[in-house]
Amino acid sequence: MPGMLTVGRLSDAAGAEVTGIDLSRPLSPALKDEILAAFLEHHLLVFRGQRLTADQQLVLTEQFGEVEGHVGRAPDGTRWPLVHTVHNLDEHGNPTAEPDSVGNYSWHTDKSYHAEPSLMTMLHALELPPDGGDTQFANCALGYVTLPGDLKRAIATLQVEHSWEASRRKLGGPPATEAQKRERPPVTHPLVRTHPETGVKSLYLGSHTSHVIGMPEAKGVALLDRLLAHTTQPEFIYTHQWRPGDLVMWDNRCLLHRAARNYEMGKHRRVLQRTVVKGAKPF
Repeated sequence: MPGMLTVGRLSDAAGAEVTGIDLSRPLSPALKDEILAAFLEHHLLVFRGQRLTADQQLVLTEQFGEVEGHVGRAPDGTRWPLVHTVHNLDEHGNPTAEPDSVGNYSWHTDKSYHAEPSLMTMLHALELPPDGGDTQFANCALGYVTLPGDLKRAIATLQVEHSWEASRRKLGGPPATEAQKRERPPVTHPLVRTHPETGVKSLYLGSHTSHVIGMPEAKGVALLDRLLAHTTQPEFIYTHQWRPGDLVMWDNRCLLHRAARNYEMGKHRRVLQRTVVKGAKPF
């Protein structure tokens, strides 16, 4: 029986374009299974021409698992809602080249500072600049498999501390409050994690990492920087050039991502609607 979707590969690193579906409507079990199969194969799916309200995106996200809450807060101190926007706007709603939140411009995997980090993230394009404003994705499984054998053996059992507070310090963000530190204390994850559904190994790192457990701090940071530089080589990257209405979902268990500052941020609005599906403890 032919599938209900048309799936076209976008790059060798990651990504496929999916057509033949309106995500504002509930998914049938068979259609959801098709999406998940493509998701596991390509790690990232692009659905063109979608028009989802916040409520519709929440319903869509709930069909793939528990929707994850956020530690992040708006400038007025209120917690981000389950469906929130990622944008380049100031407190008056105007475009700015210096937005309050800068973490999305560095390579990271969502919520790696959680004991049970994110599984899936969805971004839906609401407003875009005329050019640029891309998002890049790096395949950490390709990063791992192309390492020399001796380095694979050396890092096989290493554990890394991930910390929301460390991430904010690295990126020059405002320090976390004591309440936020208690809410999200540092966690430890394997440097090489195994995908729970495919069994494929990949590197698990990014801007939320603090240090390697049991290794002198400077040496551990140098190792993490070396592995990050290796994993984010051009041949391991898919760059998504947004179109109005795009909804992109990706697998945080094997991809890093970052937003690109390749547009006039102080002139043009870039607003994307975001939801996240909670994952499980890495192993």
